[in-house]
Amino acid sequence: MATSPSESASQAASKSALAALDNIRVVLVNSAHPGNIGGAARALKNMGLSQLYLVQPREFPAANAVWRAAGAAELLDSAVVVETLEEAVADCGLVVATSARERRIPWPLLTPRECGQRAVVEAKTHPVALVFGREDRGLTNEELQACNFHVHIPANPEYSSLNLATAVQVLVYEARMAALEAEKGQPISYSDWDRPPAKAGDMELYYDHLQLALGELGFIDPDNPRQTMTRLRRLFSRVRPDDMELGILRGMLTAIQNHIHRAGGKGRPD
Repeated sequence: MATSPSESASQAASKSALAALDNIRVVLVNSAHPGNIGGAARALKNMGLSQLYLVQPREFPAANAVWRAAGAAELLDSAVVVETLEEAVADCGLVVATSARERRIPWPLLTPRECGQRAVVEAKTHPVALVFGREDRGLTNEELQACNFHVHIPANPEYSSLNLATAVQVLVYEARMAALEAEKGQPISYSDWDRPPAKAGDMELYYDHLQLALGELGFIDPDNPRQTMTRLRRLFSRVRPDDMELGILRGMLTAIQNHIHRAGGKGRPD
């Protein structure tokens, strides 16, 4: 049995942020090239979205759409084809339209990041639509005015025309990032490491060891190292070696010192 829009919204309210992505639909209006429809389907699946609505596509279904969708052909099979934008967004509580043009009457405007954040928050309680216009001329004024917000992708002003599927990828990526951040409770980062950072005290012992070894090597004058040690401190502070890396560095210095001592002297020849 099909789920009604009100039941869908109620279920979404109790979902996690990532699950709320299922309540965000991408609406393509009057797309001319079936390849772009397939590319959009692939972008949705990449980012964990599943709802694709097509308003009067000029050619669909089409083999080229399936080819461009790659492993996301099931989103084409489940795509909802309607005659008007009004039908596509009738049950949506938030509708955001992509627009690249300046408007005589300003409309509430979002950045792609703001769009992703707002879409994820609202998709927990009601369906959300991200609307994309025709490849050659975008959305009409009437279609834009049927939307709550407009979103502008700040592309290179000297070459700002984005491929339709690329524009879809930008906005669904931002939606996924917003969902991931909401799940984690903080901005997404990839700072996991296999070893803890070296402790400050161990770093000080390393700097003493480094200065001694460089002096024995003749690389610096122990009595007047000038700015060399300061710059090396800055380098290692920027790199922040972990405890194992620091142990390797200390071992290298010891090997250098042992080699110098076995050679019966210190410093490089004049």
